Amino acid sequence: MELASYSDSAVRLVNTEEPARGTDTLTSVEAVRALFGPSSQAARRATDADVTRFRSVRARLRAVFTAADAGEDTRAVDLLNSLLLEFPVSPQISGHGYLDEEGRPRWHMHLADHPSNATAGYAATAAMGLAFHLTEHGVDRLGLCQAAPCRNAYLDTSTNRSRRYCSDRCATRANVAAYRARKRLETERSAGTGRTAGTSRTAENSQEMTARTEH
Repeated sequence: MELASYSDSAVRLVNTEEPARGTDTLTSVEAVRALFGPSSQAARRATDADVTRFRSVRARLRAVFTAADAGEDTRAVDLLNSLLLEFPVSPQISGHGYLDEEGRPRWHMHLADHPSNATAGYAATAAMGLAFHLTEHGVDRLGLCQAAPCRNAYLDTSTNRSRRYCSDRCATRANVAAYRARKRLETERSAGTGRTAGTSRTAENSQEMTARTEH
């Protein structure tokens, strides 16, 4: 498993809740297990108690993204470091049974699941994956969707650091909203210009009538 997939775990957990919309899908042990994926043995350790624990970790991970999105680099790092200290990982070299074209194992780094409980294991790997992403690409690569009221977390992997939305759907919605706002502004300006022109003509007519009366 590549380290990038661990950072995706952090994003998946954070996005189980959309505070601005008042939605939360992390409400059962089944939802907790779904975060691990269908083939994960760690998911089997999840119990009802992990629902509350996962929500607590989720809030702390969202705080990391919120700080990064606000440009508070040091705070984002401090928050992430606190998670790394509380949930340490056990790195291992693994091949997972995959072989290259010459029949040799495809060795790579693997972050072993923490043995104590499901939350500790997930939090450890998610925090470490996010730490790898942050140190490799920069704090500004951690963002929150700008298409209100979404605010889902995302990892910016664009070449020019231009990502602002969590999905194509949100990007389209934001672009449509911006277009409509521009059209409304243009309409209001046109209407205002028309009123100004009409007022000017009325004033000119009034002055002309006054001049004729005086003569």
